[in-house]
This record gives sequence, structure tokens and C-alpha cells, in this order.
Amino acid sequence: MKLPLSWLKDYMNTDGIDDATYAYEMTMSGSIVEGIENSAKEIKNVVVGKILKIDRHPDADKLVVCQVDVGEDAPIQIVTGAPNVFEGAVLPIAKHKSNLPGGIKITKGKLRGVESYGMMCSTDELGISDERATGVLILPEETPVGANIVDVLGLDESVAEFEITSNRPDCMSIIGLARESAATFNREFAIPAVTVQENNESVTDYASVEIQNPELCSRFVGRVVKNVKIAPSPEWMQRRLKACGIRAINNIVDITNYIMLEYGQPMHAYDLEHVEGGKIIVRNAKEGEMLETLDDQPRVLSSSMIAISDEKRAIGVAGVMGGANSEVSEATTLVMFEAATFHPVAVRRGAKALGMRTEASALFEKGLDAENCLNAINRACQLICELGAGEVVGGVIDLYPGKKEQRVLPFEPEKMNRFLGLSISEEEMINILERLEFTVKDGKAYVPTFRADVEGMADVAEEVARIYGYNKIPTTMMQGGVTVGGKTPKQKLEDLLRNVLTDCGLFESMTYSFIDPKENDMVLIPKEDSRRNMVVISNPLGEENSVMRTDMLSSILKVLRTNYNRRNTEAGIFEIGAIYLPEGETLPRETQCVAMGMYGMGDFYDLKGKLEQMLETIGITSYGFAPCSENPSFHPGRCASLLVGGKAIGVFGQVHPKVSANFKIGTDVYAALIDFEALLAGYTTDRTFKQLPKFPAMSRDIAVLLDASIPVGEIERIIKKQNSNILESYKLFDVYQGEQVESGKKSVAYALSFRAEDRTLTDEEVNAVMDKILADLKAELQAELR
Repeated sequence: MKLPLSWLKDYMNTDGIDDATYAYEMTMSGSIVEGIENSAKEIKNVVVGKILKIDRHPDADKLVVCQVDVGEDAPIQIVTGAPNVFEGAVLPIAKHKSNLPGGIKITKGKLRGVESYGMMCSTDELGISDERATGVLILPEETPVGANIVDVLGLDESVAEFEITSNRPDCMSIIGLARESAATFNREFAIPAVTVQENNESVTDYASVEIQNPELCSRFVGRVVKNVKIAPSPEWMQRRLKACGIRAINNIVDITNYIMLEYGQPMHAYDLEHVEGGKIIVRNAKEGEMLETLDDQPRVLSSSMIAISDEKRAIGVAGVMGGANSEVSEATTLVMFEAATFHPVAVRRGAKALGMRTEASALFEKGLDAENCLNAINRACQLICELGAGEVVGGVIDLYPGKKEQRVLPFEPEKMNRFLGLSISEEEMINILERLEFTVKDGKAYVPTFRADVEGMADVAEEVARIYGYNKIPTTMMQGGVTVGGKTPKQKLEDLLRNVLTDCGLFESMTYSFIDPKENDMVLIPKEDSRRNMVVISNPLGEENSVMRTDMLSSILKVLRTNYNRRNTEAGIFEIGAIYLPEGETLPRETQCVAMGMYGMGDFYDLKGKLEQMLETIGITSYGFAPCSENPSFHPGRCASLLVGGKAIGVFGQVHPKVSANFKIGTDVYAALIDFEALLAGYTTDRTFKQLPKFPAMSRDIAVLLDASIPVGEIERIIKKQNSNILESYKLFDVYQGEQVESGKKSVAYALSFRAEDRTLTDEEVNAVMDKILADLKAELQAELR
């Protein structure tokens, strides 16, 4: 919305308010000023001149040489090709070293060999008109020579451009912005009285109106003007229209546009002689009904649109555009003005369907105040009289089926102060609201009809706060019960896992939760496996993203494939992601999984070490491993289950070579899939610290022979089950199979450390524990001491 600041003077005193102050204060009070432009600031050294003499150019048929009086001691010479110059013409002259809008600089020069010390200006060169002029601007004879053209033409006009939100249609008008301006600067606001000089005839003798569907039209006001004289609008009106971005056409059309700007009320003018029966009917359009609109385009209407019609045909689309069959032309002598309010949704639907959103439809879509219609149409008739454009017929047609009750809200100063965190006096609150045209009495606030956005106490408090000044609201601490924020155990575990896995040399990845169902075949999941029961997306982007994953192995392998294809010699990644497990007709169960994958960074034991580091960091110390040869996605001899509390919570190992080949990864790949929920169940931040030992440790090494098929984890199980309070630690340091060991056997060696906190151990105490370990190894695993 554009607002020429000189227009404000019609409604309030603007003395002492410069452009920068105006923009800042209005923005602070809630009316955002995007910028203020003044084209006159670009015009320098342009004055009024008078042509004293004209001679033909010696070397150009279309150029003339003029001697021009510009109010200086001697006339200056200007060469021009303007076709409308004549001796005695008064016109704008851009002298040597002058500036024009658009960054144009004028300096002296030669035109076909003849010196020229300036340029004669047209309306478009001065920024007055957007259309290309055919000649220079001729000024009235009495215009003082040498005067600044900016002052003569009143070009020193600052225009503010506002960003108006959709809930404030009242600010889509000059009067609405003037009201906000007066309230912001605490100055008196007054709309000049509107008086209409009308004849003794009755409007009902010329026209009538019928609203067939009151839901579509809440109010329709009409007035008739006879003896219309179509002519150009006065210069002041054209200047204001142009400043707001509207092109002047003729006095009747310009008046309707002027009222739309001033009051925010779209209007339309009908040539009443082309309205059949002189009757205006507001109704639903008929399906397939044809209408040629003012832009000379045929339109096909539908029943969802609001049609303005006469007794035989449609003559306009309500709130959008009128029809060419009732257009005001130069031959028009009898006009009917319309000011109405239409259903905003119906207007928007019609404008969108026709593909012709207009200034009027943009206003109607936001919901206009029906109380504004009569004032706007009377103001239009006042301008008709002032401009001598016609004779206003007595009386008004005013159909108002949708009149609404004024909204009344409780006025609660104390509650509003608590809400805002302020201590504004009741008197100041009332003063602010009355400046915004609210009425406060008997503990109630009466909301003006043009403020449909004010619906409750909070809205009234906001009006007080923004005019009082948001920048005056003090900064205070929050009051009341404040809870202490923090991360949940789940979030803390996620952070800890990211840290420890990153420390292990892995990079975190993030993949989509929806995958291609063909990936089940690529990771060799059996046909009968429950993981193939997947959630299918109803509207997938494509087949490759059509199901929700129940396993994260393929997601990890796709990332590794990308790295392998880009010739990265090694890659290690992890992801804490979601998998989705269907549960009948209900929503699928979403659970999290910790997935790891790597190649070129070690083997099975390196991956096992990273898992051990992860478990010990999150406080899980009671864990174990068991061979796993049943998982078809992993190498049957290099795969293990991760056990916590005797329960398998994940699987890790070398990815099956066929799976690696399916993903076109030409090297050994190692991966792990761990249940996050199980990790969360065992996660603890509790740590027990002991003082440094005072007494020495005793160590023993044992090497036992046992079947090669028995995992060393069984030996550790037997060692741990002793629950001896003197066994401090144990560590595997050798596994041997070779010539000195019987075929089918292996030698396993452990280093054990013993220590007591209160004394130095004796050989007898340590030997007793060692004997018990060896006895159990022999009894349970048939292990022999080497």
C-alpha cells in the first residue's frame, strides 16, 4: 500500500515529522514501512523556461535551434526535435549539469554540429507519466520563468510504501493509514465532512437493486448521477493517483479509483442507459454464462461466482471486474455508482477461477467493513459536484441485509497490565483506544466495525501495547513455576554414542527411512522373514522410496557404496536411525537402531573392539558375544551376536560377499546392527571409583588345550563365575594352532591378575582360585593344562 505523505495533511497535522521519523515510528507501532521514495530528490537544476526564438537547424530537417529564457542574464541555446514547440512556449528546461529521474545526467553538447546547453523535458522524462510522451510538456503561460520545476509541478512528494498484513484491511486505505498515523504521533485525526449537493429528483425513478442471495452481498449502496460530462481529471487528482501507482483515465473512472484509495472501498460505475430496465441484480452466476469484461476478454462464469446483472444478462463479476456491456464511455451521460461488500471467499474463488485478480478483488478478499459503503459513495458524489462532472440525483439506494452487531468486549485494565507486564494507567489505556476509534465506557470496550481482527482481551491489550510502544515494555524475568530444562536420558545416550563412535574413527551419516523393496533381495533376506512385512507409502515419490525400512543394513551399505565408487580407500560410518515395524491395523512401531559400517579400516576384531568401547563408555559392562551363522546377510564364519544380560541385542561381522557384490563394493565390508532400546535400558551414568591399591598384585598365566570349536568366551565365562574377590582382571594374550598342538585342538593362554585391598596375597590364596578355575575348565570344557 502506497501513501503519499502530503495526503496525510487532509486528516492530521504533519508539522515537524520528517520522512525518517515517520517511517520509524509507524513501524514501531505495527504499520511496517518498507521504504519512502521521493523522485524529486533525483531532479536537479531543472527550471521553467520560455522559448524566445526558433530557427531551423542548418544540417537536420527534424531539429530546431531555440533561444530559451531560463531566468538568467542571457538566454541559452537548446537544440530539440520536439514537434510541439513554438515561440512563446513555457516548458521545463534541464540545464547544463542537471539530473533527471532514473539517474539521467544532462550536460551541454553538440547536435549535428550545433551547440546545445540543455534539454526540453517531457512528462515521462520528469517521472510524471509512465507512458512515452510525443512531445515536451507545455506549461501555462503565467508560470514564472526560472522557477524550480519541482516547486511548480509539486513533484516534491514523499511516498511511503507499507506492508499491510491480511488481518488489517482497514489499513488498505489512506484514511486507515492516516488514523494509524494520528494515533502513533498522538495528534488529532479528523475526516473532512462530506456534503453532497443533490437535486430534487428521486434515485428510485432511475434505478433499482435486488439482492437475490444475501449471503453473497451483505450491503449494496447505489447513487445516480445525470448529465455526466466525461473529461480529464484535475491535475491534483492525477498526481495523487499516480503516486499510488494508478494511471488516470477520465474523471468518472478516476473518482472510483480515488475513493478506493482514500476509503479502501472499491466502487464501480455503470452506464445506466445500458442497464436493461435500470435494475441491478446481485445473484449467483449461471453455469456457463458468458460475459465480456472491461479488458475486452470473453469470460465463462460458473455458479460459484457472484454476478452483477440487469434484467437480461450479466454486466459484471462482483468484486472482480465490470462488464464491457455497461462500461462508462465518452458518450455516457447517466451513471450509477455502486459501493458494496461481497463475500470474501466467493470473490477470491471467482477471481482465481477467471485468472484475473484485481485491486478490487484483493480488497474484497480480506473482508471489508460494510459500514464504509455509504460514506465512500457520498464522497464520490461530493467529488462529482466539486469537479463539475455531473448532477447528483437525490436519494440513495441502500440494501443492508447483512448488518452486524458491534462487537463489545470487557475492558479489564488490571488484567491487561498483567498480560503485558506493564503498569499503564486506565486513563492512558482509554486515551490510546479512543485514538484508534474504540469507545470505552461502563467497563466495556466497543470495537469499531472496521476492526474485525479484534476478537478478545488479548487483541485489545495488543492495541494498547503497540501504540504505547513495544520499545517501552521493560525486560523482566519469567514469573511463576519454571521447570528446569535438560535433555532426556535418551537424548543424552544419543549424544554419548555419537561422541564415542566418532572417537572410534567413524563418521555419522543420515539416510532416508524409506527404501526400495528390492533392497530386501540385495541383502538376502529370506522370503518368509518378518522383515519383509513393510509399511507401504501411499503416495511415494517413486518405487525406490516406496516402503519404510525394517532393517538399516541396506541404508548403511548404500552410503559405503557411494564412498567406494568415489575411490575412497577406506570409510567408516554410523547412524542412529529409525526402523518401522508393522503391528496389525494400528500405526507401525517406530524403534531406533545403531548401525555401523566400514571397509578398509580393519577386520572383524576391529569392529568388535569398537562395540566394546561403545558398551563400556555407556556403562554396560556385563556383555558377551556368541557365534551367529544363521543370518544370511553376514558371512557365516565371521558373524557374532552381541549379548547383554544373556539376551541378543544385535549382530555384527563381515557382510556376506554376495551382499557386497550386490551393492558393487569390491572389498570386505564389516557392519553392525544394534538395538538402541536395549542400549538405553542398560545405559547408566553411575561410576564407582576406588582409591589406588596399596598392596601389590600377583599374576598367573595359564595355557589350556581344548577343542578348536569351543569359543574363548566359554573360558572367560568360567573364569568370571568364580566371583572371587581377589581376582582383579584377566586378559587373553595368545591363541595357537599348529604343529605342536594336536589336530582339532587349540591352545589358549590367559594372563590373570590377583590383588587384595587390605593385605598382600599369599601363594596359597591365589593357588586355591587357580585350582578351582582349572577344575571347572576340565569338567565343563574338557580343557587340559599345557
